[in-house]
Amino acid sequence: MRNSIKIGGAFVGLMIGGGFASGQEIMYYFLSHGWHGLFGVAVASALFAFLGMSIAMLGHSLKTASHKEVVLFIAGPTIGSIIDCLITVFSFCITVAMFAGAASAFDVLFGMNGVIGGLLMMGFSVITLMFNVEKIIAILAITVPYLIVIIAIIAIASIGSMDSGFTEQMQMAQSPSTGHWLIGALLYVSYNLAVGLPMLAVMGSTVKSKREAGMGGIIGGFLLGVLILLVFVALLSKMDAMIGKPMPMLWIAMDVHPVFGILMAITLIVMIYSTAVGVLYSFVVRFVSPKSKNYKLFVIFSALAAYFASFIGFTTIVGTVYSIMGYLGLIIIAVILWTWVKRKGMLPE
Repeated sequence: MRNSIKIGGAFVGLMIGGGFASGQEIMYYFLSHGWHGLFGVAVASALFAFLGMSIAMLGHSLKTASHKEVVLFIAGPTIGSIIDCLITVFSFCITVAMFAGAASAFDVLFGMNGVIGGLLMMGFSVITLMFNVEKIIAILAITVPYLIVIIAIIAIASIGSMDSGFTEQMQMAQSPSTGHWLIGALLYVSYNLAVGLPMLAVMGSTVKSKREAGMGGIIGGFLLGVLILLVFVALLSKMDAMIGKPMPMLWIAMDVHPVFGILMAITLIVMIYSTAVGVLYSFVVRFVSPKSKNYKLFVIFSALAAYFASFIGFTTIVGTVYSIMGYLGLIIIAVILWTWVKRKGMLPE
């Protein structure tokens, strides 16, 4: 069970940089659908748990060192090769986005020069990737309890200081232009899946049994659902005051108390760091084995390439890539579901 908890925590650590960092994502994909958004939270949690379980179990069964073997297994050699290439490119692009996001975050939150902020994030990521994969998983997992506690406190404090009832707040949050709540939940899961799949497949191969791997995915999905719900409640409680705020969760934390504002600012940096480590590792091991003598050199080279790309307008391309990731994620979800139906839930031993 201990290994399952580690995998579940690391799964959450992988996803939080792209899907939780500002609070805007939860507003758009869930809260904007009104009370139906809670059904979306439930569906997203269940999908994260099922997909996390499936990918981790496949990773264990195939003893994979990268996402390639898993993708080829579920999608076949032709489509699988295309998806493999896209995921690899996306992993690099997300690394660029995280370094660029770190530069902006250090600048906005702490007044630090963005060049230095991005360099710090790159340095911490490279240092972390010098450890073996088990230690990397442990580092990713260790950030999750801190994250849950901080966001839970902010959510409770927000409810306690509400200026009006939930019904009035929900009327402000609801937006008819965001479509159906189920589509919102599916899109949220799909664009996050392309972030989590590569590293999750690797994590599944590190445990002793397929059951441990599967339980890790389920635990991770459940924890993601808890976090989404906590952010949902925190945002709803302060909807009247934070509409139009670019980083609503940070604003809410500052409103609760300046100390929580500082803690939330640190949390945002930790979120970005966790995702950066996961996607950079996924990109590197797609080309070089962690046991190779060229591994460390390739880590440094890849990190430097991503760092410099983050300052030459590459983040514009990343914005486009994120939207494409959503469509790729939907394809991956459909293929995994088809694989389960076709094989009646059976995975290779």
